[in-house]
Amino acid sequence: MKQRLTEAEKKMMEILWEKETAFLKDILYAFPEPKPAPTTVATLLKRMQTKKLVGYKTFGNSREYFPKVSKEVYINHEMNSLIDKSFNSSVAQFASFFTANSKLTQAELKELRDLIDNQIK
Repeated sequence: MKQRLTEAEKKMMEILWEKETAFLKDILYAFPEPKPAPTTVATLLKRMQTKKLVGYKTFGNSREYFPKVSKEVYINHEMNSLIDKSFNSSVAQFASFFTANSKLTQAELKELRDLIDNQIK
């Protein structure tokens, strides 16, 4: 995945990840108020197809859309991009910054340590 998602595209992907497949009317219904115009959603879907993020199956005159990129793959890409750009590709620098600047409780810090210990094993 090379391109970043706009906020509107992220919202669209969240809907598709949750629903797994959806027709245009289902996507529109899932948007919070104020809902975008159907033409806006259709344009976003077209743009996301071009980016190879969304696919569809045709049923008569209707299209059932589905995500072509999993949420896990997207989040992994975004995290790696953040670490590359902001922390010189150093996960250790990111972890240091995260633990120092987050308001983590002792229990949460212990949970992180346990996760790391389990990965080492």
